[in-house]
Amino acid sequence: MLDHVFTDAIGALRDAFSNAYLERQAFEEHFQSDILLGDLVWETTYGLPGEGLPPRVVAHITLNWPSWSQATYRQWYIEEEIDQQPAIEIEVVFRIQRLAEQPAPSIVDSIAAPHSPSIGAEQLERDNITIEISHPTHGERNADFALEITYEGQYELAEETLIDGASKVLDEHFGVLGAWVASTLVKLGDLKLAFVPADEN
Repeated sequence: MLDHVFTDAIGALRDAFSNAYLERQAFEEHFQSDILLGDLVWETTYGLPGEGLPPRVVAHITLNWPSWSQATYRQWYIEEEIDQQPAIEIEVVFRIQRLAEQPAPSIVDSIAAPHSPSIGAEQLERDNITIEISHPTHGERNADFALEITYEGQYELAEETLIDGASKVLDEHFGVLGAWVASTLVKLGDLKLAFVPADEN
């Protein structure tokens, strides 16, 4: 297994979602390297168990390890001193999908708080709410709709985490993120909305 603080963070977040009993959408998970910029990006999707395909509510999570963080981490690794803490950029998109009617953004007002709980010393900030309309190609069904709530921010890595990948700091901080994602999905799933049926296959 690659020994790197970014993969430690991925493992901590996977554990957090597993502990929250969320269901990973395996075919929507990707680990990519941006050849031009040098960033590493991990994308994954989790939903509530037993929702069918596609699930009614999901969370798309993206962790980005930017090239400047890698340079800072490398400096610390070689020289054991740094001028700036490396950080992981985080995006969480909550998505309600398979909606039978176009929703009003206000339906999530009581759920979509301006900020996430504190993840270490940082919080994710709500960016926007998006309404999506999907028109089928062959007219076999009516249009369906989706609503997305986007949160963005970054998580600065403590030096304790850099020194020891087995440190519990990542588990504690990402455990908060996992619990928040799980509780938000449950609240979104409890909204009284009309949905189109899940795919039979």
